[in-house]
Amino acid sequence: MRKSLVSAIAFALAGFSLATVAAPANDTAELATTQLPRTVRPTHYDVAVVPHADKLAFDGKVSIAIDVLQPTPSITLNAMNMTFANVSLAAAKGKASFAAPKVAVDADAQTATFIFDHAIPAGSYVLTMDYTGKIGTQANGLFAIDYDTKADGKKRALYTQFENSDARRFIPSWDEPAYKATFTLSATVPASQMAVSNMPVASKKDIGNGLAKVTFQPSPKMSTYLLFFGLGEFDRATTKSDGVEIGVITQKGLTSQAQFTLDTGKAVLQEYNAYFGVPYPLPKLDNIASPGQSQFFSAMENWGAIYTFEYALLLDPTISTQSDKQEVFNTAAHEMAHQWFGDLVTMRWWDDLWLNEGFASWLASRTTERLHPEWHTNLEAVFTREGAMSRDAVATTHPVVQHVATVEQASQAFDSITYSKGESVIRMLEAYVGADKWQKGVQAYIKAHAYSNTVSDDLWKAIDAAAGMPVSTVAHDFTLQPGIPLVRVESVSCANGSTTLKLSQGEFTRDRPDKKPLSWHVPVIAKTVGGATSSTLLENGAGSLTVAGCAPVLVNAGQTGYYRTLYAPAQIKALQGAFAKLDPIDQLGVTADVWALGMGGLQPASDVLDLIKAAPLDATPLLWDGIASDFSTLDDYYEGDAARQAALRKYAISRLAPKFAQLGWEAKPGEEAPVAILRAHLIGTLSHLGDANVIAEARRRYASDTMSPELRKSILAVVAAHADGATWDKLHAAAKAEKTPLVKDRLYALLATPSDEALAKRALELALTDEPGATNSAAMISAAARAHPELAFDFAVAHKDKVDQFVDSTSAARYYPMLAGGSLQLSTIDKIKAFADKYIAPTSRRDAETSIANIRYRAMVRKDRLPAVDAWLKKNG
Repeated sequence: MRKSLVSAIAFALAGFSLATVAAPANDTAELATTQLPRTVRPTHYDVAVVPHADKLAFDGKVSIAIDVLQPTPSITLNAMNMTFANVSLAAAKGKASFAAPKVAVDADAQTATFIFDHAIPAGSYVLTMDYTGKIGTQANGLFAIDYDTKADGKKRALYTQFENSDARRFIPSWDEPAYKATFTLSATVPASQMAVSNMPVASKKDIGNGLAKVTFQPSPKMSTYLLFFGLGEFDRATTKSDGVEIGVITQKGLTSQAQFTLDTGKAVLQEYNAYFGVPYPLPKLDNIASPGQSQFFSAMENWGAIYTFEYALLLDPTISTQSDKQEVFNTAAHEMAHQWFGDLVTMRWWDDLWLNEGFASWLASRTTERLHPEWHTNLEAVFTREGAMSRDAVATTHPVVQHVATVEQASQAFDSITYSKGESVIRMLEAYVGADKWQKGVQAYIKAHAYSNTVSDDLWKAIDAAAGMPVSTVAHDFTLQPGIPLVRVESVSCANGSTTLKLSQGEFTRDRPDKKPLSWHVPVIAKTVGGATSSTLLENGAGSLTVAGCAPVLVNAGQTGYYRTLYAPAQIKALQGAFAKLDPIDQLGVTADVWALGMGGLQPASDVLDLIKAAPLDATPLLWDGIASDFSTLDDYYEGDAARQAALRKYAISRLAPKFAQLGWEAKPGEEAPVAILRAHLIGTLSHLGDANVIAEARRRYASDTMSPELRKSILAVVAAHADGATWDKLHAAAKAEKTPLVKDRLYALLATPSDEALAKRALELALTDEPGATNSAAMISAAARAHPELAFDFAVAHKDKVDQFVDSTSAARYYPMLAGGSLQLSTIDKIKAFADKYIAPTSRRDAETSIANIRYRAMVRKDRLPAVDAWLKKNG
């Protein structure tokens, strides 16, 4: 699953207590956390559904082949929002049958139990039932998306989304990843519409009254959360890659916008077949483009039928940017990586979710670098690491491998630790082992565990064997405990043309300065500037390393390590002097460390400004991206203090404006992709900083409708952020008139971004109406929260019954606290606590507690760190 780009990913279902039942002796190898009795295991589902899209309901019939592992008087499986009829159990072979069971539904536990009049002996059976279910309007279970078309009015399409625990809304099932089975799906649908699932269509039979019965080929053995069904007025474009049919399915008339994804799929499949050494095992691989959005995810890796929202899959020539193009590629590569890491080999339980998400993120990044080196995305590894460390540095963090006890906790496991720290740790381990040995270990792991379930140690055993070294020792330190190592450069001494470093290891935190540090085995790569690298494994909290040369020292050279580096003042001063000579990725890494350590109080907070001052105008565009982000963050810290903020803005504009002038408003022939992305970013940042020239030019281009597609989003964002009432009304009229969902969704989100609080209130009220569309309302409230966190949070809580209808259930426990998470007011903490106490289960408050921790951190930065920035600006500004 790809994390949502609409807002932070979010999660929740009705939580329930863990109920682990002792495994029978023959199931010991499959021991995993479960919330179902271990007495029964499914092997095959034969499912027939009849969706009634107009009524938002469906009828179903399922026959489940099961193995009863030990005598039991009842069968319990997962089911949600269902009614049952005609339940029967028969022996798989022979004539044995049972009287119709009693049905007991537990809504809180999301289960249905079928109770028989006597114990069912161990053996193989078929459990059959009719049932009814609901079609939702948010991305859980089977759901409907309504969308506009340019030529044919409003349309409705149906899709499914089951990860992590929503297959139970579509099929009564053992809805846990370790209960793998095969599936045969059929559906009675309008004959004029296209039905799609994981496997190709086996048959389509006209049954009269404008209906057809579509039956799909049987699926491979897989977890329930990977099943997919879609239905609508679709078009499909196809190509072939290594004998597999690659398809992209869109609403009618939009396949031309999917050509890049189609080409990407062809190239990436070839890359992955070679990397894994196991060919993609299904006959087809579709990517289904859906209008709308979710607060939880942007794409889902259903085996053979990847589901992706249009904004992350299609390229609309009127509005899509280079950044969009790169995101489309990365999303497709991420979901295709899951076809092996997640689908073919699946984590046994959500504790090891990172085996899916961390690896898909890492492999997508690796593949983007390999197939599009001109994008220079290798440098983005630093931003990925920083995203993880921002979360990992507060007390509410968790290990990469975490214990998950409830459905709600499983939903909350989809966070930056699972994705970004997982990716960063893999990158570090690959560098430590060597790429060839790492690949050999991955191939062995995939081959050994195909069509089954694993835990993290299954991977480490394969890597240890391939590498011939105890990689698992390092891996356990970074995945079984939380936090960030802090590598201190205690001393530097040069003799005979070599430099010896003495290092120590502590722990970096943002909110626990007196915490007793954890201990890690830390792979350290270092060099002198311009010299060759040397490496060591830092153990027991201390170590030394000798590097060639006597120039300034750079630790974590190449930035593959997941740790912070703290230099003595003289060392950081020397790095500042040599900053222009550093490799681009090291410029990014050093700047990121200095920023974090300064804000954490381990060195002057103003040190980052010295590095920014030293940054050459011709440095990599990604460094200037990072500088722009740092200025924007500092500006937010000054919010409400106009005089001090003005001093920061004056200096920030003086650094950024010359770079923007160098780029200009118009793209130059042959310019590199990162330049186009930086141009858009600088427009946004300079607007945020109040640059009158940029704001005026954006307004001029908007008024004269001279917006290039590459800058249309950026210009509209500037205009919306600085809108007055008349401009807001004009944007609102454009949103109502727009018939392209991809553009329409963007316009409604922009309506919620004005800095003017009165206009933000208008947007919030609009979000509660039917006008924006069912999946846009939550995104509008999130957008308003970026500039007005207290306003958005108070509004959402005051209208919670209505807002709940717009938030997919997997997002609920995180959605509300994150609205307030950007606040700078300590009084907001009590509001979050009160909300959590009233609405969030005590076992599911990690995200609320993280929002609280971040508010406290920002308050600390304002009080304790900004004075150093003020002094620096007074001296240098």
